[in-house]
Amino acid sequence: MAESAISVKDVKIQYRVMNKMSLLKAILNPKKFSKTEYFEAVKGISFEVEKGKILGIVGKNGSGKSTLLRAIAGIFCPDSGSIDLHGHSISLLSIGVGFQNALSGRENIFLSGMLLGFTKEQIEEKLDEIIEFSELGQFIDRPVKTYSSGMHSKLAFSITAILETEIMLIDEVLSVGDAKFKKKSYAKMKSLIDNKDRTVIIVSHSSETLKNLCDNILWIHDGEMKMLGTVDEVLPKYNEFMS
Repeated sequence: MAESAISVKDVKIQYRVMNKMSLLKAILNPKKFSKTEYFEAVKGISFEVEKGKILGIVGKNGSGKSTLLRAIAGIFCPDSGSIDLHGHSISLLSIGVGFQNALSGRENIFLSGMLLGFTKEQIEEKLDEIIEFSELGQFIDRPVKTYSSGMHSKLAFSITAILETEIMLIDEVLSVGDAKFKKKSYAKMKSLIDNKDRTVIIVSHSSETLKNLCDNILWIHDGEMKMLGTVDEVLPKYNEFMS
């Protein structure tokens, strides 16, 4: 029997939604301030990912893909249901997640690494490799808030790619950076996920990326699982639906 790396069972995630109303109006007319409403972003999704497999997740914008990924990473706590990583270490590669803007790139490498469960000594062993791969040069010691989006994504990718975890979650970041870095990052990611002991979930709108990298595809539509199967089964139906 195949070993499971990720087990997601009937996961539901809600957001609180406040009706639009200015702070001044809320203060002047507190009785008119409506009750909090809830938006269900993920609606009872269940699936398993076997160890060493690569799962792609597709769906239109706002379908709950990134929310689900963040829940698997432990950033969000599901309102109900369960997520079991079976003791595996995990990392999330997503733009805008995990950096402290006031800290330098170097300091964020240590912060991100420790949040992933690595010791200071383990991070120091990989530090030069991370900096070299990121191509940031002297900017590595400047605050992240001074970085362009491309520099930010290069650093994020480099940390996750060099500090290897058993499970990798990738949220639409294989197409960031300049052409040279795209080619380099894609090659690095390909080498990482070719490791049969590493389990990967990729959220992407690129059919080409999904075809080349994934074993199976999960299609989410409006927070619900619409289809789960092989790339050849799911992707043509999804593309037809989106067209």
